[in-house]
Amino acid sequence: MENRILPVAKKTGFRWVVAGLIFLIYTIAAADRANLGVALPFIRKEFPMTNAEAGALISMFLLAYALAQLPSGFAASRFGVRKIFSFSMIATSIFTGLVGTVSSVVALKLYRMGLGFAEGPLPVGITSTINNWFPASEKGTATGIFLAAVKFGPVIVPPICVAIMAVWGWREIFYFFAVPGIILAVVWYFLVTNHPSESRFVSAAELEHITNDTNNKIESKSKADARSFAGLDKFIRAKQVAPIATTRELFRSWNLMGCALGYCFQLGISSVLLAWIPTYLVTVKNYSLVNMGFVAAAPWVGAVCGNILGGIISDKLLGKRRKPGMLISALATSGMMYALINSPDDPALYGALLFMTGLLLSIGFSSYMVYPMGMATKKTFPIASSIVNMGGQLGGAATPFLTGLLLDSYGWNEVFLFMAISSFISFVLLLTIAEPVAVMETPGSNAPFDPVTNKP
Repeated sequence: MENRILPVAKKTGFRWVVAGLIFLIYTIAAADRANLGVALPFIRKEFPMTNAEAGALISMFLLAYALAQLPSGFAASRFGVRKIFSFSMIATSIFTGLVGTVSSVVALKLYRMGLGFAEGPLPVGITSTINNWFPASEKGTATGIFLAAVKFGPVIVPPICVAIMAVWGWREIFYFFAVPGIILAVVWYFLVTNHPSESRFVSAAELEHITNDTNNKIESKSKADARSFAGLDKFIRAKQVAPIATTRELFRSWNLMGCALGYCFQLGISSVLLAWIPTYLVTVKNYSLVNMGFVAAAPWVGAVCGNILGGIISDKLLGKRRKPGMLISALATSGMMYALINSPDDPALYGALLFMTGLLLSIGFSSYMVYPMGMATKKTFPIASSIVNMGGQLGGAATPFLTGLLLDSYGWNEVFLFMAISSFISFVLLLTIAEPVAVMETPGSNAPFDPVTNKP
């Protein structure tokens, strides 16, 4: 396709406009999936169901969402992101609105499954856009912005849902949330191209910055960084990894599969907090509707901070190393889950504990999305990304249902203990995968320079 870039003289930063759109769009998408958790206690008054049945209802969206990942990755790799992404966002909004029209639990399940399939292409589309529109030194930060939106949606959902239910009822929640996604889908289609070289808003200077990452360090700084992180690199098993160029090799890579399994356990915990915390606050803590609305938002306020902070730390402080954030997040979350077993009853104190839980859980999330970028070529990346995201979403799909089973047979202490063990398993799995290291050219030489070994 013919390039349509602006003259070199006009410096642009349109990639950050794209990042802003990513934040807005996925805030709405995340809100569309999160609003059921707030409405669920009131839906169950109209449609009685056990805890296991309620957990299965939540899991149906996440299962459909997980199953949509691989087809979405193949479709994005073959047809590009632009059309698939916009269609997906419109379909997501339609199914969100339909949830408000249900007259039976069967219809509720079908529409939630439809929502999962509709929203499935969105994360692959966004990570592919980040991979194409941002240089390596900014991918972690851009991904942190994306994942902050995933958590910012649940921040705004509880208070907005409470306000809507106070005036109307639970059905109107889904009508209100259906509208913004359609508008943003149209905006995306007309503003964001598959590649920045096709955009009329990107100058040649910005395109050069994106495609020839000028932030790659020169040899002397690379050697200094390697010496500074020598101990860390040994612990995280940093090494050169040739980018995977075929689909077969993607599915045979333990690095990708291990990353997917680690994400499976971590996203499972996030899913439980999203789906069940409002019910826990109402039924166990006996909070009022208003207190529930604000406290339920606390972990997602922390998660927004954690996602952005994790991306910046990975890019700027750790020299684009991704595993440390994952490992810290997994180990710290295990401790926070144990702390929730003996949590305070005071809403302010409990909100602060949930804030820290969300922050620590989310510090490593951007790294899960960026990690495949260091493992795959640009052509195979959408599929690599879908493998990791599918692993995470399968965990997210299973845990709400498992939580329901635990609640029917045991109690909340067992739920939090289950999540603490799950997070520690994630930590152990992550220890087994490699940290991919980019190979840089030594100035004045044709030989690649390896920043881990300090040798050409």
